[in-house]
Amino acid sequence: MLDAQLKTASKPVKRKKSFLREWFDSILFAVVAASLIRWLFMEPFVIPTPSMENSLLVGDFLFVSKLHYGARTFKTPLQVPLTHQKIWGTNIPSYSTAIQLPTFRLPGFTQVKNGDVVVFNYPPPKSGEPDYPVDLKTNFIKRCIGVPGDRIDIRQQQVYINGKLFPTPAHAETNYFVKTTEVLDERFFRRYDIVNDFKSPEGPFINWQPLEQYNDSTKTNSLVGYSVNTTAAIIARFKEFDWVKSIEPMMDHPGELMPGIYGGSAHPWNRDNYGPITVPKKGMTIPINPQTIALYGTLIERYEGNHKVALTPASIKVDDQLITAYTFSQDYYFMMGDNRHNSEDSRFWGFVPEDHIVGKAVLVWMSIDPDPASFWQKIRWNRLLRLVD
Repeated sequence: MLDAQLKTASKPVKRKKSFLREWFDSILFAVVAASLIRWLFMEPFVIPTPSMENSLLVGDFLFVSKLHYGARTFKTPLQVPLTHQKIWGTNIPSYSTAIQLPTFRLPGFTQVKNGDVVVFNYPPPKSGEPDYPVDLKTNFIKRCIGVPGDRIDIRQQQVYINGKLFPTPAHAETNYFVKTTEVLDERFFRRYDIVNDFKSPEGPFINWQPLEQYNDSTKTNSLVGYSVNTTAAIIARFKEFDWVKSIEPMMDHPGELMPGIYGGSAHPWNRDNYGPITVPKKGMTIPINPQTIALYGTLIERYEGNHKVALTPASIKVDDQLITAYTFSQDYYFMMGDNRHNSEDSRFWGFVPEDHIVGKAVLVWMSIDPDPASFWQKIRWNRLLRLVD
């Protein structure tokens, strides 16, 4: 009995954690858990631009699955947890490039497929931004149109994949000319969710505007109709109005070169007539000539892991050796926004490398209208917990 009492008396008393220590431990556990969830399973994103309207709207809050395609290992391990590029509310970088690691992708339960809505790192450096490491580049969201090896051809706004028509997404938008005898205002267009957005990070997007013609005899302008960016379903409703005289798609003509189009240095393409173009696949070999350099030269220079590349419109040197053919070391994808005339996508900057893929958009869990007609319409209740399709 005495021995038991002595053992009890000699046992050190466990000190109770202080209030600050308990808070620190709780916060540390929450940060570690949240970081692991974001990396391995699911990450939240918000839609800042209308490039995916009307499938996804500005102000939609998404969950993006890392499980579908498999999570990437970190290229830049020295990062402040739960940040991206900058520390919250500052211009201070949230990372250090002192250590850069090779990236690998953990096993997923599927691959990127035609029609998937995908979040990825925007491949080229954005104007005015540093050339961030791959895992810290700006996040974009688009629909995957072409997977590795696909042949893409866009003819008069219709997309063909390997010669077969790819169905236009149900909520995709494009431009129409609506000829009318009535004067329409913002309230009318808002009734059909056609709203001009002047708050987008990419600048103003005009979804409707009046079109006028100049009359030489009266020296005045007269209304002839409206340029409207909307869905085919809304246009079908417009056709029922007796004051609508006609509705025509507004599109670029074949053979007209659009400034800034990807590959335009060798091909007379535009956003509505593009291709045919083959999406690079790992192991695919191409000849080197001015036409292939215009399409694939940037990939060889930036994304293939080549250390020294000298690129001209007519030739490519890798490690000071002139090459006549090239074999790709990774897969690539062709992405387009559902808002076909208001989307900065693969038609303008090219292909998305496989190591830039972040995850698959699966669920809209909240949606907030950035410019509601009234305070009570701030939350878009009909979009809550909506699956992304």
